[in-house]
Parts: sequence; structure tokens; C-alpha cells
Amino acid sequence: MEVLEAIKGRRSIRSFLPDPVPEKDLKTILEAAIMAPSAGNCQPWEFVIVRDEERKRKLAEAAHWQDFIAEAPVVVVVCANIPRTSARYGKRGETLYCIQDTAAAIQNMLLAAHSLGYGTCWIGSFEDDQVAKIVEAPKGVKPVALIPIGKPAEKPRAPARIPLEKVCHEEHF
Repeated sequence: MEVLEAIKGRRSIRSFLPDPVPEKDLKTILEAAIMAPSAGNCQPWEFVIVRDEERKRKLAEAAHWQDFIAEAPVVVVVCANIPRTSARYGKRGETLYCIQDTAAAIQNMLLAAHSLGYGTCWIGSFEDDQVAKIVEAPKGVKPVALIPIGKPAEKPRAPARIPLEKVCHEEHF
């Protein structure tokens, strides 16, 4: 699949088939994630792979009862290792760069998963402290997103987009 085809064809999936995600495919998806750019090449991402049904249910609850999360065969909790970036960039590394860097890794994951025929959804609405506790994140490691992965049980249409000419500015606003 060409990259522009993947970008234009990827959708947020909120219904999954029970088919397992083979380890080889999950590894391919995560290898795509770690190829993302990062500030100073600090690579602050950490990935917690969750397959346990009870833990997935707790994640869904911590994500304000988004039950479809627990339906996915695999949920990847993407975290930012804040000290890895803040050691070099201080407060800006802590509050911005580590978030930007993990976001780039997440986008790579979503596109790689789509190219392999999997559905995903970028979940950012959750209780940080609860998710950190569920995955036993150490101090300084902040959950940034939950990414359920599985074969899609739906085929959503493309959502509307604001036209480019309304959001693109030459030289200034």
C-alpha cells in the first residue's frame, strides 16, 4: 500500500473482530512506530501491549467507558518517558516535545496497522492516573494514548474535512 493511499484510507475503527493479531504483525506495527522522528532523537516512547481481558476492560473503564477498547484483541498503551526528553530540553521537552514525539510514533502505528489490514482508533480521552496504574507505569512515564488494534468489524466512511484553502495561510494569517 502506498503511503498516500494509507493516509487517505485509514479510519478510526470502534468495532473489532475477535481474530488475534499475530506477533509478527504487531512487531511490524511497533517497528514503524519507533521509526518516527523525535526531538534530539530522544525517542521518549514506551509501549505497553495489553491482551489480558480484565486489564483491557479496566482500560475501557478508565477511558470513560469506551467499551469497544476491550473488544480489540490488542490494546497498545503509548506512553511518554518524560525524563528521556526533559533531561535534554527541560520544561519544553517535558510539556511539548515528548508529546509531539509520541504522537508521531502513534501516527506511524495507525498507518502501518492500516496497511496490514488492521483497524485502530487513537484514544486520548482517559484518566491518566488510572491508566498509569493499570499498566503499572513508573514515575515519569505518562500515558498519552490507547490504541486498540484488530481486524475491523466495520467500514466507516471518511469524515468531513475543513477545506485546505480555509486552513492554509501564506506568510501570515
